[in-house]
Amino acid sequence: MGGKMKVLWAPWRMDYILSDKKPQGCIFCELPKQENDRENLILYRSTDTFVIMNRYPYNNGHIMVVPYAHIASLEKMDEGTMLDFMRVTKHSVQSVQKAFMPEGFNMGINIGKIAGAGMETHLHLHIVPRWAGDTSFMTVFDEIRVVPEHVLSTYDKLYAAFRT
Repeated sequence: MGGKMKVLWAPWRMDYILSDKKPQGCIFCELPKQENDRENLILYRSTDTFVIMNRYPYNNGHIMVVPYAHIASLEKMDEGTMLDFMRVTKHSVQSVQKAFMPEGFNMGINIGKIAGAGMETHLHLHIVPRWAGDTSFMTVFDEIRVVPEHVLSTYDKLYAAFRT
């Protein structure tokens, strides 16, 4: 089993490691108010919903569909927003398929802290593309995942796919 050790570089993770983890208000309310979508990783905007990349993704192409309304659960979403939310979710899956041709998806909404919601006061749906063999021994050790592409390169590919 000897041989040369392989090094996995993920320099963008240092931003997260060194970042201030104190709550800064609701990012899902604040980021859409700004006009720098690429920097904020906002890929798409609809009337009631927007799509944003996960800055610290579980997998390449991990995105989130988010209503503009600051609501914590589905039952608080009005019918018009719900329809837009689902239309944008469908468009998001199609766009990720165009950009990356995944073999499957994990999709989900975590409602409440106990369910794993990182932003428990603002509902959002995770869309995580999956490929055969995309998990490895790295996940077993300290929940490390290797994302093979810089987040802004992924953004550019997805941005184009959302517009075709």
